[in-house]
Amino acid sequence: MKLRELEAALQQVEGFRKPKIKLEQYPTSAHIAAHVLFEIESRYGDLEGRSVADLGCGCGVLGVGARLLGADVVVGVDVDADALAVARDNCERMELELGEVELLQADVVQEAPACLRARGIFDTVVMNPPFGTKTKGADMAFVCAALRLAPVVYSLHKSSTRAYVLSRAEALGAEAEVLAQLRWDIPAMYRCHTRQSVDIEVDFVRFERNDDTDGVSS
Repeated sequence: MKLRELEAALQQVEGFRKPKIKLEQYPTSAHIAAHVLFEIESRYGDLEGRSVADLGCGCGVLGVGARLLGADVVVGVDVDADALAVARDNCERMELELGEVELLQADVVQEAPACLRARGIFDTVVMNPPFGTKTKGADMAFVCAALRLAPVVYSLHKSSTRAYVLSRAEALGAEAEVLAQLRWDIPAMYRCHTRQSVDIEVDFVRFERNDDTDGVSS
């Protein structure tokens, strides 16, 4: 599938119907999702034929895109039942058969590692975690959980936290590389938003465990 075709397909994915600010729920655009996923596959081959977990999957755009690019197994995890309901509708809209994308309700940090490890170790994690503006440290808590599940993790983080993210990755026993800096146009979605939209700079980061162990210190 070409990049243009992937982005066009992902434009059909519906966003949050009941976004929750405490969970930092902002839609991942089809443009960003397509470019991130296409880079993962074209540069590293970490999607096609692989088992993929999408942590904090929200409405499922990354998981759906991973499946469209040939992932064998995709499991999306989110704590929010409302978001998962939208994700299920999106899977049906994209005509993905039952089992092509499995959706699981669980707390990514507290429950997901144990729940998903019972299914076996994944090859790849893709995710757009909370930036940590509402719950301090949530971004790297997601990374820690992800590294317990897969040797390779792809994630989005605010560029302003780059130094912190890279230093924490080293402490977690992983190498981190910023693959690209993206501009993310976040629309006004909540009462506290005073502007119609805000552009923020976001890093697209690849984490790779330094060894083949399945445990990561917190």
